This record gives sequence, structure tokens and C-alpha cells, in this order.
Amino acid sequence: MEISSNLTLEIFNQPFLLEKRIDLLIAVKRTGSISKAAIEVPMSYKAAWEAIEAMNNLSTTPIVQRETGGVGGGGTKLTPYGENLINTYEILRSEQKKFLENLSQRTDINTGTLKDIRRLSMQISARNQISGIVELITNGTVNAEVYIKLKSGYTIVSVITNTAVSNLNLKLGDEVVAIFKSNTVLITTDISLNISARNKLQGKVDSINKGEINSELIIDIGNGDKVASIITSNSIDNLKIKEGAQVSAIIKASDVMIGK
Repeated sequence: MEISSNLTLEIFNQPFLLEKRIDLLIAVKRTGSISKAAIEVPMSYKAAWEAIEAMNNLSTTPIVQRETGGVGGGGTKLTPYGENLINTYEILRSEQKKFLENLSQRTDINTGTLKDIRRLSMQISARNQISGIVELITNGTVNAEVYIKLKSGYTIVSVITNTAVSNLNLKLGDEVVAIFKSNTVLITTDISLNISARNKLQGKVDSINKGEINSELIIDIGNGDKVASIITSNSIDNLKIKEGAQVSAIIKASDVMIGK
């Protein structure tokens, strides 16, 4: 059994973005004409114009604007805000599709029950959850190495079982989340240190939350990616770590879990 649902975004309890309206905006962007876009969708010109008018009225920023004059006699085009809305909606639609596929897999039509439904909304206590794109998967006899490209430009490696790769249906290009506990993140101020751990992420200490025994370091590794590490307060003193200092966060590949 497959579960399906249309995605609708509302403003003031009024339908704002619907799948057909997004299709219309995409067609307007491609054709530069409401009438041509209406034919492609398809819908009547009146319905297309009313849909665009409704979106523009609900939005604080114009989505579509008319152009007059010129060699072609004018036309219609999306504003930068309108183009951004399309991109945002497509991201939401992709995430909704993943959720529904997951829900379908957990639905047993023969018994009419949902299996392990609570897992869909499960919260994870691991401090570090960084999103990235799968760029390489190498399979061994039992385990696989999954290489995840982060926004910061670093690649983090995770070692998980081949069964886990199969269960997650991991493929190149998938967006995933690298998950690891803060107490598995080692810190060194020796940037040139060579170690056996697969993951060594260099960054700047963004903040220090110092406790009597343990302290939390937040390391900014670039482009919005941050890594949290829990180490002893004595270690911070011994390493003379202060905010703004350059450090390396070291994580074993076997300590990195993957969420999708």
C-alpha cells in the first residue's frame, strides 16, 4: 500500500502554495506568459490568473510581475521571491515524499496497523547532527564506509554495516545526517597531528561552556557547520584553549551514525 498526500502551505488559514500553483509558477518562469503557462499545467487562463492574483494578495512580497513594452510586447515573470518560493516548496515536497515512503513501509495493510510508528518522531540525544550529501559508498565483507560531504567542505566518514546501508537505502547524492555524541569528539591544538582516526575537522573555538569537571566546546568548522565536544575542564586548561583558538576535532568513523 502506498500513502500519498498533496502538500499545501497556508497563510492566514487560506491556501497559499498548492502543487498546481507551483506547477503554474514553474510554467510561467519557463514561458514568460500566463496564457502559455495555463495551457501547460493545464488550467483555464481565468483560473491561472486568479491563482496568481490570490498568491500575490496573500504574500507581503510580489511573486509574479507583469512587464510591458519591449521587443516581445512585454510578458510575465517571477520575482526573485517567487523563484525562491519554488525552491523552498520543492525541498518541502521532497521531504514530505521521504516521510510518506517511510510511513508506507511501516504500514501493514493486512492488519491495518502501523509498525513502530513512534520511531518516525523519535528525538535523538546525540549533540552533533550535521547534514551532508553522500558522495561515496565503499562496501566491505561486513561493513561499509560512507563518505558524507558537509556544507563546510569537509568530508566525514562513517563506518556502518552493509545491512544498515541497505535498510537506509543509501545512494550517492542522498542527503543524510551525520550523528555522533559530543563525548566521542577528541580535541587537539596540534593542527598537524597525524592520527589513525578517519575524521579530523579543523575549526575555530566558537564558545566554551566551562563546568567544574567537564566543559563543552563548540567548534565552528565553516559555513554554518559546528561541532560540539565534551572534554574535561583540566584538558582545556592544559591545552590553553580559549575562544577563537584554532583546534582540530577528531572523530572515529565507527562513532559516526547516519540518519536519513
